[in-house]
Amino acid sequence: MGTVRFGNDNFAAIAGYGDYIQGNITICHVYYVEGLGHNLFSVGQFCDGDLEVAFRSKTCYMRNLEGDDLLTGDRESNLYTTISISDMAASSPICLMSKATSTKSWLWHRRLSHLNFGTINDLTRLDLVDSLPKFKYGKDYLCSACERGKSKKASHLPKLVSSNHSTLEMLHMDLCGPMRVASINGKKYILVIVDDYSCFTWVYFLHTKDETPDIIKKFITQAQLNYKDKVWKICFDISTEFKNANRKAHYEKLGIMQQFLTARTPQENGVVERRNCTLVEVARMMLIFS
Repeated sequence: MGTVRFGNDNFAAIAGYGDYIQGNITICHVYYVEGLGHNLFSVGQFCDGDLEVAFRSKTCYMRNLEGDDLLTGDRESNLYTTISISDMAASSPICLMSKATSTKSWLWHRRLSHLNFGTINDLTRLDLVDSLPKFKYGKDYLCSACERGKSKKASHLPKLVSSNHSTLEMLHMDLCGPMRVASINGKKYILVIVDDYSCFTWVYFLHTKDETPDIIKKFITQAQLNYKDKVWKICFDISTEFKNANRKAHYEKLGIMQQFLTARTPQENGVVERRNCTLVEVARMMLIFS
């Protein structure tokens, strides 16, 4: 949006009211100015947003509650004009992004698997998601699906500094399942692998536990080839799909150290257990909402 204009005359006096017809399109009950080549700002909507709008004989301005000037303009005849969004945005860190409607905010909240609104705004600000409309997203009530799906016990505080210094140096693995309801393809288990350094996650869907050793073997080969790095340590719990003689010989051949956890103590493998929790929460919330 470039130059916009404020009118100090009565808008209704210069605008038509009724049905606006353009070709095959008809818009009913609108104010319009035929041939107007500028964008208009609504003073009423600025005031509803707790912003101050003031007009003087030669200039006008819009301020926030802290007294910062967001927009300024000069008077030309009976119009206040030359308000440039691009110039103001370049010289000020203030965000001039319009606020999304409540319906649009909750629509994208659901589309992004019930992602919190702070993260959605970060994705928009940094342009990290294609086709995500550039609005300011906010919530006006608590999502019932999130309230039910994300409730959990308080967890231990995470480490402030990572013990590892490169990708694939240490991998956390865990097998989750069997699920009460199988997927469309009849799979009831998920194998979750988390890189301790980058927290990047890989998820594999399995029919049975017996598929776990072959999936891990293929994963290690592909990961080392794709990332040009070596797997040094693997951390998992004591279960037959992870701990057996064949697996031990294979890992020793590759120079990979196995790190087993204490039985019935999932807290020791908190990195992948928390990721399991996140994945299950996302699926549960989508099912609850549907």
